[in-house]
Amino acid sequence: MVGNDNWINSYLDAILDAGKSAVGGDRPSLLLRERGHFSPARYFVEEVITGYDETDLYKTWLRANAMRSPQERNTRLENMTWRIWNLARKKKELEKEEACRLLKRHPETEKTRIDATADMSEDLFEGEKGEDAGDPSVAYGDSTTGVSPKTSSVDKLYIVLISLHGLVRGENMELGRDSDTGGQVKYVVEFAKALSSSPGVYRVDLLTRQILAPNFDRSYGEPAEMLVSTTFKNSKQEKGENSGGYIIRIPFGPRDMYLTKERLWPFIQEFVDGALSHIVRMSKTIGEEIGCGHPVWPAVIHGHYASAGIAATLLSGALNLPMAFTGHFLGKDKLEGLLKQGRQSREEINMTYKIMRRIEAEELSLDASEIVIASTRQEIEEQWNLYDGFEVILARKLRARVKRGANCYGRYMPRMVIIPPGVEFGHIIHDFDIDGEEENHGPASEDPPIWSQIMRFFTNPRKPMILAVARPYPEKNITTLVKAFGECRPLRELANLTLIMGNREAISKMHNTSASVLTSVLTLIDEYDLYGQVAYPKHHKHSEVPDIYCLATRTKGAFVNVAYFEQFGVTLIEAAMNGLPVIATKNGAPVEIHQVLNNGLLVDPHDQNAIADALYKLLSEKQLWSRCRENGLKNIHQFSWPEHCKNHLSRILTLGMRSPAVGSEEERSKAPISGRKHIIVISVDSVNKENLVRIIRNAIEAAHTENTPASTGFVLSTSLTISEICSLLVSVGMHPAGFDAFICNSGSSIYYPSYSGNTPSNSKVTHVIDRNHQSHIEYRWGGEGLRKYLVKWATSVVERKGRIERQMIFEDSEHSSTYCLAFKVVNPNHLPPLKELRKLMRIQSLRCNALYNHSATRLSVTPIHASRSQAIRYLFVRWGIELPNIVVMVGESGDSDYEELLGGLHRTIILKGDFNIAANRIHTVRRYPLQDVVALDSSNIIEVQGCTTEDIKSALRQIGVPTQ
Repeated sequence: MVGNDNWINSYLDAILDAGKSAVGGDRPSLLLRERGHFSPARYFVEEVITGYDETDLYKTWLRANAMRSPQERNTRLENMTWRIWNLARKKKELEKEEACRLLKRHPETEKTRIDATADMSEDLFEGEKGEDAGDPSVAYGDSTTGVSPKTSSVDKLYIVLISLHGLVRGENMELGRDSDTGGQVKYVVEFAKALSSSPGVYRVDLLTRQILAPNFDRSYGEPAEMLVSTTFKNSKQEKGENSGGYIIRIPFGPRDMYLTKERLWPFIQEFVDGALSHIVRMSKTIGEEIGCGHPVWPAVIHGHYASAGIAATLLSGALNLPMAFTGHFLGKDKLEGLLKQGRQSREEINMTYKIMRRIEAEELSLDASEIVIASTRQEIEEQWNLYDGFEVILARKLRARVKRGANCYGRYMPRMVIIPPGVEFGHIIHDFDIDGEEENHGPASEDPPIWSQIMRFFTNPRKPMILAVARPYPEKNITTLVKAFGECRPLRELANLTLIMGNREAISKMHNTSASVLTSVLTLIDEYDLYGQVAYPKHHKHSEVPDIYCLATRTKGAFVNVAYFEQFGVTLIEAAMNGLPVIATKNGAPVEIHQVLNNGLLVDPHDQNAIADALYKLLSEKQLWSRCRENGLKNIHQFSWPEHCKNHLSRILTLGMRSPAVGSEEERSKAPISGRKHIIVISVDSVNKENLVRIIRNAIEAAHTENTPASTGFVLSTSLTISEICSLLVSVGMHPAGFDAFICNSGSSIYYPSYSGNTPSNSKVTHVIDRNHQSHIEYRWGGEGLRKYLVKWATSVVERKGRIERQMIFEDSEHSSTYCLAFKVVNPNHLPPLKELRKLMRIQSLRCNALYNHSATRLSVTPIHASRSQAIRYLFVRWGIELPNIVVMVGESGDSDYEELLGGLHRTIILKGDFNIAANRIHTVRRYPLQDVVALDSSNIIEVQGCTTEDIKSALRQIGVPTQ
């Protein structure tokens, strides 16, 4: 009945008037009604629960309107009203929980940050307090102003870029095919092309994932693809057979599946091992061409996005090479945005986006990077400043102290470098006369085909065209743009609107989020009756995008980007390159792009009236339009790829010269480990010493063969010191010389047994430490400054019983070494979670790797690149042992670094049984689930019940290791 329908609208209207603060609106409903055709129910669906995926609600609304029975229709409307109310209430509850959590956490974090800067507060020079305070080069790193690279002094650079997700190929990129194939894919491919043609650069490798999945083009499965640059040529550089730019596709993860970026995490170590083999092989190949037979190692390993950041971290540590990092879109910023929406709890967000794994990868990238590339100052000050491992004030003080050689007490902060994005200048910018007509200096050419595909939508195609190029995601704010256009009649009469929202087939087959946005856009077009005024083509080629910009310029239109936040802003630069003025969001990169180009207006993306007003002003005032166009064309050269690459190279050339320690042919001939066909690494932590000895004996017996006694070698990998290992082995009658190497102190030391006589039996055994390995891991080691801070921290970890406090952690000098600080734990049950200790170290800018071992009775702190898994990679680099020929034996649980030993190209045998000690609760506390780190169903991981000789033999046979 009609009365019921009116009652529902009146009910919603009353809530709007009386409880505006509760539902998020500050303006009275009267102002909303003045906009015309106001429906309270529609307002609730579209505005009150902004950020919710309202697909279900919208479908309910359509079904309700389609019902023939008025009673059923009104019942569904009433149910939908209560559903909306419940969602709004849930949003408030989630917001309250998050606010309480942040309120509790904020004072603790701030106190730690204050402590971190206390030692340096008195050390600022006068010049550092005044006008220099706002200079990014003093505050936290470098800007690119006035920097010129000295490429003439460096010849033939080899550079490695990493970008793991999406569909990556050099030509005909399928941008918009899925959520992972967008702006970042376009950027890294064009960056690799341009960088490979830069003066002084010999080769650029862009490493990504090999995809052999059905329904994907075969080009994504090609191991290598040469990139052809159309930007600029380096005619002076002497070319070689392997010079230029290449996409190198490394197989990792399931071979027949395409994986989204959220599903790549368990396979990162597998990629690292494959990439490591490629880099070592290519460095030697380039060395034969231009290095007089000496390997030419990468000048930098540059990770793009969090997953590539953790991969670059592991590669730079294994190879002792500099690392750079570009975050693109940071996890903490995304998490904050999702929490503010109130649609999901923190746990639900983590389950969907693996956000905690992503944030931890970004923190690790901060730990290991020498430089971090940002596109704007805002990215540094508002996004990176959210991370434990970076803080603007502390970065400024450390930077000032480094410049004058003062003591930083073991603290380190990566250099933040602002480099604006680059764009492809290979396409011709069309010239227009004052009336907007294209100047014709030759025979008329046919219009590009995409023009007709767009203009067929318009009743009057000669009107100025407002152009938006964005994928259909809620954060791109396309629906607000359509509302701004639809509700401003003067703008509708003046212009047309074109929405390039990626490529799509049927909306019903798209991802729910994209389908919801597209459905909303089409609904708004119908609601405002915008037929003949809005174009939304289903398909376009990547090569046709410049033609689309050109069409908008020919009609004296404008480009618009009103995303809630724009990280990079490449489309704004592309628009300016084609002479198209812009209307852009005031949040993010557009602010600094506008400062350079001055070719349009900035708007609040949440204010649709401001968007409409800005568009109308720009399109109706011809002098303003012409001035913005001219400014953009005049200043666009600052965003060219040559300029972008020049800024990157200027930073790369300032990085410290480091290289891996590769054993020479002579050294390898003398080292028994280099001649082994298989290496068995025993890394069993979850057993007592008696069972450890039993496992060692059984493994040696299982792998011993009479025909090839020297084909299999053994390495013991443990948190024990070398003296503890020797004492253990000698006490049970085992000879230490039976091992090829000992990985000690949780991966911070590698020793090789050495004896003076003809055989181990008639010689005194000594152990020689690998000094080259120490040079690999000493990067950013805090040394004495770190030790003093840890000793001070240990006094704060206490057990309280009434008024009595008992210290739980004490320095353990006996088991410490140069690169491993050991602490004795009295009561493991009172230890802080490991993630909290690592957070504390990062806030202090102390870059290290903390882990609990010996069933949480010992705390070890080592350099960031020191770990038992990284030590295995070092053995590959140093001695040439192929990683698939390495077998790692572990228990059911282990030390804090246990999970790192499971992934990769090596084979893993998990020994299961009641001989394993139950894992201490400390080891199970992590920021993310184990399945986000390693794929336990990998064919490289074999589980065996028991640890007898026959059990181990059976497992070794399964992976191809010869046994007796």
